[in-house]
Amino acid sequence: MGLLDAVTDRGHEEVVIVQDAALGLLGVIATHSTQRGPALAATRLRPTASPEAALQEALRLSCAMTFEAAVAGLPRGGAAAVFVGRAAAEKSRPFLAAYARALDRLDGRAQAVADIGFEARDLTVLARMTRHVLCRRGPGSDAAELTALGVLECIRAAAESLESPMDALHVAVQGVGQVGYRLARHLAAEGTRLTVADLDAGRAERARDELGAAIVAPEDLASVEADVFSPNAESASLDERTLERLRCRAVVGAARDVLADAGQADTLHARGVLYAPDGLAAGGAIAGTLGDEDEMAVQERVADVGNRLRAVWARARRDGVSPLKAAEQMYAVPLDTRTGGPAA
Repeated sequence: MGLLDAVTDRGHEEVVIVQDAALGLLGVIATHSTQRGPALAATRLRPTASPEAALQEALRLSCAMTFEAAVAGLPRGGAAAVFVGRAAAEKSRPFLAAYARALDRLDGRAQAVADIGFEARDLTVLARMTRHVLCRRGPGSDAAELTALGVLECIRAAAESLESPMDALHVAVQGVGQVGYRLARHLAAEGTRLTVADLDAGRAERARDELGAAIVAPEDLASVEADVFSPNAESASLDERTLERLRCRAVVGAARDVLADAGQADTLHARGVLYAPDGLAAGGAIAGTLGDEDEMAVQERVADVGNRLRAVWARARRDGVSPLKAAEQMYAVPLDTRTGGPAA
């Protein structure tokens, strides 16, 4: 599939290349849909990725963001910004200023939100340079914490379905960075047994030393016999090879665009593995950043993520379909949109 085909086949409205040779800046902002409102632009920094890989990732991730906004009930569409090269590695103020100018040129069609490599503190700085940023200030403003709490509520829902108390649950946490570590901390407080893996050995060791988690190599985590596998790191981490090794009863995490393709949801369903469509938890966190709600209202909105997942699973059981298909039916989001269509 050619690059133009990849854009047109997935129904994207706009794809913008952002480049500044002096800064070493190269990136892609892909806007998939603004039909429901301004698009949520998940922002990723991939310093070592190729431009072609950045484009493909932006196309897939923007589709996942359209799904995420829909299942969260938000008046928003989906977009993604992926930056590579020296500027992405340095994450300097000039880089943020260049990103702000690109968002200004889009004139509100896309609003930046945090994702891999781009944290809440970066959004705060960016918000001083452009108004096209979704960044809550004041109480309840920690997006990573809100996301972790959303995933926690989804794991509670899984525990209920598995008829297991939280303190008898074993959760394999993939990625213990901004979101994953907060999630692991909450799970540890519930008495949940933890096994963790992270490409950054220091992060995994921190979870071991502070939370009592067991550590395995990243490539071995899927093979750990656990109740819940919780992906909180890379996109497309659940591919055919991973599913062959997966030994869990439920998949619940915050990572966006976690399925290599939509068929993986059917594979999980056929194996009797509960799957939480990955847009649910993160979407609940973003919902909590909208408006001027007080901290209690934000927490209530995030807590409702678990109820949304319970409703999706109930629909899936009723119709005999995968939870992904059930979510697509409930929120009128085409399944191919969710996964960005076939891989290029």
